[in-house]
Amino acid sequence: MWGQAFAGTTTILALGDSLTAGYGLDAGKSFPDKLQEALKAKGHDVTIINGGVSGDTAAQGAARLDWALTGDVKAVIIELGANDALRGLEPSQTEASLRQILDMLKKKNLPALILGMRAPPNLGADYQTKFDSIYAKLAAEYGAALYPFYLDGVATNTDLNQADGIHPNEKGLAIIVPKILPYAEALVSKLP
Repeated sequence: MWGQAFAGTTTILALGDSLTAGYGLDAGKSFPDKLQEALKAKGHDVTIINGGVSGDTAAQGAARLDWALTGDVKAVIIELGANDALRGLEPSQTEASLRQILDMLKKKNLPALILGMRAPPNLGADYQTKFDSIYAKLAAEYGAALYPFYLDGVATNTDLNQADGIHPNEKGLAIIVPKILPYAEALVSKLP
């Protein structure tokens, strides 16, 4: 009986940084936890592995992807790049790292949902333009699903973020998850 129930479960890896890891949130309150709850409430038998590591850049996420991809993973949600922008890393470096992740997923025939990020305005318009365009460009090139901006409706809102002004609190996640849910459902619906 257990084997049958487990066999029907779809496993998704959420590969990300502190926004995925659940920095500053209680156990069981992270983005992967809340998205899994929302998908289950919609009737999807899913398990989302929290592959978030606080402080990770896109390059660090790419470096640990291979061991994070257990054999039962059927799809990957990619949430990386925020730390690249916060550190002012060259956008081409971020793009190359995300491309490395997408290349590996393509080889393994794993569909992806990319959660886009935007550069902070203090880095200047040229940097913003280069950085912000990475996600749509890669999604189109690799045929990946794209949610344009992970923090849509939450960024810069003090009521929806923790004291650091960067990481969403539970109220912020309560806005983020329903917006991403249709994209996650579309990802799950494409799986065998």
